[in-house]
Amino acid sequence: MTEVEELADFTARASLDQLSPTAREQLKIRVLDTVGVAIGALDAAPMRAIRGLVDDLGGTPSATLIGGGKTSPERAAFYNSGLSRYLDFMDSYLARGETNHPSDNLGAVLAAAEHSGASGAELLTALAVAYQVHTRLSDVAPVRAKGFDHTTQGAYAAAAAAAKALRLPAEQIAHAIAISGTANNALRVTRTGSLSNWKGLAYPQVAKEGMFAALLAQRGITGPAEVFEGNKGFKDSIAGPFQIDWSAEDLENVTRTIIKKYNAEIHSQSALEAALDVRGQEGFRVEDIAAIDLSTFDVAYSIIGGGEEGDKRTVRTKEEADHSLPWMLAVTLLDGELTPAQYVPERVIAGDVQALLHKVAISPDEALSARFPNEMPAELTIILTDGTTFQATHHTYEGFHSQPAGWDAVEDKFTRLTSPFADASLRQEIVAIVRDLEHQPTATLTAALASVSSTRTT
Repeated sequence: MTEVEELADFTARASLDQLSPTAREQLKIRVLDTVGVAIGALDAAPMRAIRGLVDDLGGTPSATLIGGGKTSPERAAFYNSGLSRYLDFMDSYLARGETNHPSDNLGAVLAAAEHSGASGAELLTALAVAYQVHTRLSDVAPVRAKGFDHTTQGAYAAAAAAAKALRLPAEQIAHAIAISGTANNALRVTRTGSLSNWKGLAYPQVAKEGMFAALLAQRGITGPAEVFEGNKGFKDSIAGPFQIDWSAEDLENVTRTIIKKYNAEIHSQSALEAALDVRGQEGFRVEDIAAIDLSTFDVAYSIIGGGEEGDKRTVRTKEEADHSLPWMLAVTLLDGELTPAQYVPERVIAGDVQALLHKVAISPDEALSARFPNEMPAELTIILTDGTTFQATHHTYEGFHSQPAGWDAVEDKFTRLTSPFADASLRQEIVAIVRDLEHQPTATLTAALASVSSTRTT
C-alpha cells in the first residue's frame, strides 16, 4: 500500500472502543471546550461578516450553523471552525518543531457527522482520528521552519476525519486525504509580521476543503496515491523524510493536548501565570513599573516574543494583540485577567497598555528551551521605579498535560464564554449532551447548538 492508503486503513479501522477511558473523557472535555469557545465568538465582527456571506450564498441545508440555520457541509465546516478559532482560546498540541490546534477539526467532523446521520460515538471516533493524525504528523513532519503554516498537516487530519464521519470505505478515505493534502499547503506568512483576519481563518479554510475533499471522494473522485512519498510529494517538496507506522498507532494523543487557561496564544500561558503571580505579591504597584524582563523558551520568543516572526510591539488589532507577548503581559498586569473583554478595539490600543508593553524585554534561554515541549518555562522579573524587584517562575499551568483540566474547570470556562448567548437551561443541556455524547445522536448536539442566540442577550 502507499502511505496514504496505510493512513486510510488506520482511519477506516478506528473505533471508539480503542480509546482508553481517560482519552475518551478528555476528548469529550475538548468538545465542550471547543463549542464554548465557538459560541463565545458569535458576535465577533469577522464572524458576523462570514455568517452574512454564508446566508447570501445559501447551500443545501444539511449541516447546522452554531447559532441557528443550516447550509451545505463544507460551508458549515468553515463557519463553525471559524467560530472555534476566532477567539484564539482553543486547545493546542506542542511538538518540538510545530504547534497546532487539533480542536480546529471539530467543525469538519460535526458537519460530516450531521450530514451522514452519524451517532455521537461516530463523531467522537472521527474526532479522535483527527487528533491522532494532526498531532503525529506534527511530531515527525514539522513545516514551520520551512515557511509553511501548521494548517498544512491539518489538511490530512480534516479530510481523514470528515471521511470517517461520512462512513467512507478505506479506498475513498485515501482519495479524500490525498486530494486535501495535495491542495492545501499554506504559507506561514499568515502568522508573521502584521497579522490579518486570516490568522483565525486559515484552518477553517482547511476544514472546508477537507470536508469537500471527502464529499468528492464519496462521488468517486480520485487523488494522488503517492501524496506523501511520491515525486514532488509532501516529503520531497516540503517535509523531508519521515515515517509513521499507522498500523501501530492508537487514538490516545488527545491526552497529550493542552487546554488554554487564558485567552492568549498557547506559548504565553506560563508567562501569564507568572504575571498574575507577581501582580498578587504584596507591595506590587503596576503604576510604578520601570521594567519587565521575561526569560522563556525559544519557541515562545520566536513566535510571540519578537523573534523570527516579527516585531511584537506594534499592536493595533485583536489578531496582533493575541500574538504579542509584550501586549499580553502588559494588559494582564494592568487588568488582572486576559479574556475576550481585553481584545475589544479600544482596550487593544489603550494608552496604558501601549505604554507598558514597551517596557517589556523578552529573551530566549537555552536551558529553558531544552525543557520545551515537556514544559513551557517562564522566568519573570519586574522592577519598580524605586528599585523594588518582584519575581515569579512558572513552567506549567492548569490545562497543561501534566495538570489536565477536568470537567469543573472547562465547564466554568464554558459558562463564562457562553452566558451572553445561552441561558442557564440551554447551557446545562449542552453540557449534559457532551458528557454523554457517545450515547447521543450527533443531531441532538447540533440541535442544541442551533438554539444558541447568534447575538448577545445579556
